[in-house]
Amino acid sequence: MKLRTGDPWMPAPQYSHTMQGLTLNFLVRDIARSLPFHREVLGAQVIYSDADFAVLRYGEVEWMLHADHTYLDHPLHASLSDEIPRGVGAELRLHGRNPDEAEVASRRLGFAVLAGAIDKPHGLREAYLVDPDGYLWVPDIPSAR
Repeated sequence: MKLRTGDPWMPAPQYSHTMQGLTLNFLVRDIARSLPFHREVLGAQVIYSDADFAVLRYGEVEWMLHADHTYLDHPLHASLSDEIPRGVGAELRLHGRNPDEAEVASRRLGFAVLAGAIDKPHGLREAYLVDPDGYLWVPDIPSAR
C-alpha cells in the first residue's frame, strides 16, 4: 500500500538500475519519524523522501528507508511488530561522522544513547546510538591516540 501522492522523484525501476555493490535498506515504522535521526544525528543528506520511501546519503554511502506499510506483500511483513526490536546483532558503522556531535544530537532529539562517545583501544572514537526503530548506529572517527 502506497501513501505517497504524486510522482516519485525517480521511477523505481530507474533508481534500482543505479545501485551497485552493497545497498542498505531499513524497514521503519514511519519515515517522517525516522528522518530526524538520520539527518541530524548521523548527518545524512536526505536525497528524497515521501511517506513510503526515503533515500539518504553520507559521503559516498547511500541507504534507503521503506515504511512498513510498503512491505504488505513482502515475506518479511509477518515478522514486523512493535514488540520485536529490529536490527539486533547488527552494528551499522558510519565512518567519518563525529560521534560527539552525533551523541549530542541524539540526546537533544530524545533518541537512545546506548553508550556515549569514547576513545576505544582499536583506535576509533565512537558512540552507540539507537534510532527510533531499534537499529544500532555507531558513528566513528579516528581517535587522538
